[in-house]
Amino acid sequence: MNIKEIFILSFESIWDRKVRSILTILMVMVGSALLVAVNGISAGFRESFNKQFNNLAPNILFISNSQQAQGGGGGGGIGGAGLPAAPKITLNAAVVNRIHSLPYVGDVIPNYRGSATVQSQSESKTDAILSMNPEKLLVIAPTLEFVEGSTIQPNNPASMIVAQDVAMPAGDANPFLVIGRSAKITYSFVDPVSGQQKEESKNFIVSGIMKPTGNPTIDSGIVINLQAGNSLLQKSDKFDSLFVIAQTTDFVDIVEQEIRNLYGNNIGITTVKAILKTIQQFTGGISAFLSSIGIVSLIVGAVGVITTLYTAVIERTREIGTLKAIGAQNRNILSLFLVEALLIGIFGATIGLMVGVGFGYVLNAVISSSNSGGDSSSSPIYLMSGMIMVWLLSIGLSVLAGALPALKASRLLPIEALRSQ
Repeated sequence: MNIKEIFILSFESIWDRKVRSILTILMVMVGSALLVAVNGISAGFRESFNKQFNNLAPNILFISNSQQAQGGGGGGGIGGAGLPAAPKITLNAAVVNRIHSLPYVGDVIPNYRGSATVQSQSESKTDAILSMNPEKLLVIAPTLEFVEGSTIQPNNPASMIVAQDVAMPAGDANPFLVIGRSAKITYSFVDPVSGQQKEESKNFIVSGIMKPTGNPTIDSGIVINLQAGNSLLQKSDKFDSLFVIAQTTDFVDIVEQEIRNLYGNNIGITTVKAILKTIQQFTGGISAFLSSIGIVSLIVGAVGVITTLYTAVIERTREIGTLKAIGAQNRNILSLFLVEALLIGIFGATIGLMVGVGFGYVLNAVISSSNSGGDSSSSPIYLMSGMIMVWLLSIGLSVLAGALPALKASRLLPIEALRSQ
């Protein structure tokens, strides 16, 4: 028997047992499709996160006055019994100057934050306010671009720069804010002396609109200068957070340690590197879990291949005896069943790749819809190397699963095989 005859006989055997063969192929297909979809979504998430964090300057440290729990990570702290700890450090001009004097610190950008009601013409919306030196926006977001006609007016307390998503909210027919037009911002607060609810309002003119950058700090807010923010948000010269700029990325860890030496765990420190590492660990865990499901599905498919071929050996015992009686060697019978397993693997893996690509887009759309109202921030990315690996793995498991039934068939004695039925 030559290789062509073996392939023809194997294909005919699959065709003669269509229902059983199709079910086995489907088992292999499901495992392949799951692995392809999961790999594509994981690669898409990684690419999306990398793009977003490339828009953040990697040499920035985010400083807050949140007390950090002992042994905690670099960020806002949590006190005992799961309750937020009271701030022990006031971020003021003295702290800014002290941190600025540390080695390898290039700049310190203080800021105030709050949430206020913005009224433009007859509409009102609640938006985040970021008060800082507008000229420093390009320091924290190096890829930032502005809409044509925008100007930066750092010394004008009546000027504001708004994110494009704030100026032109999704779903609105008309823009909410336009360059050159004024808007009223109202901040509500409780007076610390009287305990009464009060409001502070100021009129601002839109001087610029920022294009989306992927930087969450500025992509959904309004930027005003420090003087205006201190007055409007009733901050009394107490900053909410600081952007500390290390001279280079290589000095980030050194600067973090220097600040920690000064203030211990009484201050919160977060770095872009730490955020990215946390997200990568999270997405990596999810990807590993989903990939394990795909691998289990492939193993189930392999069990299906074993069952199908064992059944085929029993049903074709007399046929095997006839083939051996007319001169077929053990290796021919072994090849016959291994090729049958190979064809099942090829059909299942190939269909699985195509189904997996489509399933990946569907699954990504469902995830995006549940997280952001249908606004997908990433798309699956299918790498040829990954798809080839899944394809070969699926076929390899199928052939491996077919090895035992094939060995059993090849070792049948012609006399026993012909006598069995």
